Amino acid sequence: MCSGLQHIALLWLSSLAVCTTDTLREKAERLMSETPLIDGHNDLPWQIRSLYNNQLNQVDLNTLNKTHTNIPKIKAGHLGAQFWAAYVPCDCQYKDAVRQTLEQIDLVHRMTQSYPEHLKFCTSSQEILQAFQENKTASLIGVEGGHSIDSSMATLRMFYQLGVRYLTLTHSCNAPWADNWKVDNGDENPESNGLSEFGKNLIKEMNRIGMIIDLAHVSQKVMKDVLDISEAPVIFSHSSAYKICPSKRNVPDDILIKVAEKKGIVMVNFYNNYVTCNKTASLSDVADHFDHIRQVGGAAIVGFGGDYDGVSRVPQGLEDVSKYPDLVAELLNRGWTDKEVKEALGENLLRVFKKVEEVRDQMSKTLPNDIPIPYEEVNNPCRTSYGYQINNGAEVFKLAFYPLLIFSIALQY
Repeated sequence: MCSGLQHIALLWLSSLAVCTTDTLREKAERLMSETPLIDGHNDLPWQIRSLYNNQLNQVDLNTLNKTHTNIPKIKAGHLGAQFWAAYVPCDCQYKDAVRQTLEQIDLVHRMTQSYPEHLKFCTSSQEILQAFQENKTASLIGVEGGHSIDSSMATLRMFYQLGVRYLTLTHSCNAPWADNWKVDNGDENPESNGLSEFGKNLIKEMNRIGMIIDLAHVSQKVMKDVLDISEAPVIFSHSSAYKICPSKRNVPDDILIKVAEKKGIVMVNFYNNYVTCNKTASLSDVADHFDHIRQVGGAAIVGFGGDYDGVSRVPQGLEDVSKYPDLVAELLNRGWTDKEVKEALGENLLRVFKKVEEVRDQMSKTLPNDIPIPYEEVNNPCRTSYGYQINNGAEVFKLAFYPLLIFSIALQY
């Protein structure tokens, strides 16, 4: 049994620990009031499609309780800016992927129009800061998966005109011009051994128009190809550290070093399977990824990429988007400086975004790339060949052959 004095001492130590925690939480919220927390990936739009078939009129984001994300949770989490994922599954490839992606882009536009007091649609680094000053969550669009553009430069450009600001080169399937992470697992065969020639041209076109390149979900060979080719820095919108959890969806140390050299950013994913390579994880486990990426590449390449509403399991302590301040407090508890925390919150992503815009402006006189992907690389029953020489050549052959055929038949009589 404890003496009275010991009991008082234990109570004092306990209250001191609570006081320290409260102080770190308060400090976290103060830093988040000064610098916007910019999260790289949230799949709420896909949940709205899955649960309501995109009938946003039937949804109230103020009271929605089936998801990791709603308006009150966004406010409680001090979420300054969010890239909403315009995602459609891989089985849409070669079918209706472009249409379905357009519907997801439309949904994000309608979300911001329906909740203008809380959400503001943004397409630039400067607009993110403007929304933050207005105490609104900047809402941007990222298209998750190269299959969404159907191997078309024109579709890529039109998505940009509609406000899309990053393209994840693959989802968990190969695009005809880029291999996905499952190739590294041996679960799928490579199609391009990294990037095909069309894929390399696509990277340059993304630089030209100002589309951020997202390397989440791609193979390590694609990571290396892009980091060698791109004039602009790149992002991993929702990936973690391979050294901590050796899933091929995560980023190995040699790539972290290249990302740092390129002045890019890795936005840490909260999915348990990519945090601990297990079904369970904690907030502390997520912080381990932040620590490791900072250790290898510096605090200047770290960011937040929760993947909320796109995953089935999230860590204890990070149950929804309201919990961001707790993670920030944990980073402070681990000795992160105010400067490092602010870099991770949003300064790193803003720096990348501004550089992408700068490269775009420098390439403003470069002509759009209009070289189509070789038809044999995309030939399938759902794709026509209009414009390709295979079609034109066949027509020319017909025109030349038919008179000869008629003449040959006439000679027989």
